Amino acid sequence: MMDSGWVLALSGCMVGSIIGFVARRSHFCTMAALERHWYAGDDRPLRAWALAALTALIATQLLSAAGLVAIEKSFYLTEPLPLAGAIVGGLMFGVGMALVGTCGFGALVRLGGGNLRALVVLTGLGLAALAAQRGVTGHIRVALLDPLSIDLTSYGGQSLGALLSGAIGFDVSLILALVLGFTGLWWVFRSASFRADHGRMIAGFVIGLCIAAGWVITSFFAARALYPVQIEAGSFVMPVGDTILQIITVTGELPDYGIGIVVGVFLGAAVSALRSDDMRWEACDDARELSRHLLGAFLMGTGGVFALGCTIGQGVSAVSVMAISAPIVLISIAAGARMGLGLLMEGNAFSFLADWRATDTKS
Repeated sequence: MMDSGWVLALSGCMVGSIIGFVARRSHFCTMAALERHWYAGDDRPLRAWALAALTALIATQLLSAAGLVAIEKSFYLTEPLPLAGAIVGGLMFGVGMALVGTCGFGALVRLGGGNLRALVVLTGLGLAALAAQRGVTGHIRVALLDPLSIDLTSYGGQSLGALLSGAIGFDVSLILALVLGFTGLWWVFRSASFRADHGRMIAGFVIGLCIAAGWVITSFFAARALYPVQIEAGSFVMPVGDTILQIITVTGELPDYGIGIVVGVFLGAAVSALRSDDMRWEACDDARELSRHLLGAFLMGTGGVFALGCTIGQGVSAVSVMAISAPIVLISIAAGARMGLGLLMEGNAFSFLADWRATDTKS
């Protein structure tokens, strides 16, 4: 049974189906969370996303301490740290996310409900990711961004836990993870309105646990299978491109966990949409909207590869292994999204700077 590559893909599909179902059910979306926080003063969606990341962090680190997860083999912790790629790619991804109105994960969830704009986005994102990883834009990454990477091996590695442990002289990774995790949970549950929003609470817990499960499943197969297995938990940039390749070409390679989770999120979202009678066919209204979605998809696919992840890949999976790239990419994505929203809604990508200056003047 372990020798069958289909088992790994089906495992990813099962986990992805759970994620897609609860995400569709609770309207879990990072872009929507940021937009509501900035423009509506509602931080419940943002707290749900934080809950997912913090749950994944605590669960993953406990599982790692128990020897069930080989997070040190995660590509988020592979040297060197792509610092320039994290910043530039994060900014690109954030702007693209604002132009589209969601990320790759959110597009899969929307596609499950019949949104054909999401199909355009996913196709463009997947092709752009392939080009950035293996094609023409990959040359730009290799020539301009990769030389600006930083090797942290001598300091202990790319994990915050490893860096602190190296500085102190003994392993404090689990202690640090628990301190960060429970401090974050204290912030999340400070909000009475969030505590009353049971749907978002459940979604945050479930998605976080599913990401931790991904580390366990791929670590298990990597240790026992007779074929190479990438240890991963969930990302929606390069796996989307790999899914497209799997559909249109016959290479002799079976789908991996990443492809399985992509397919699973779509299927889970579709089941949720059907159960709640929320299936609606939607398409772009005009050529202008189509071009905006194509540009956003290109920026997300390219930026996601440059940054080694997306709002779920870096925002939840990388957070769960305490990768130092995670906060860098997340801040860059948020900055890019704010710039993109400013451009779309106010005609000025840097309008938020004027808002900050006005606030400082009043205070």
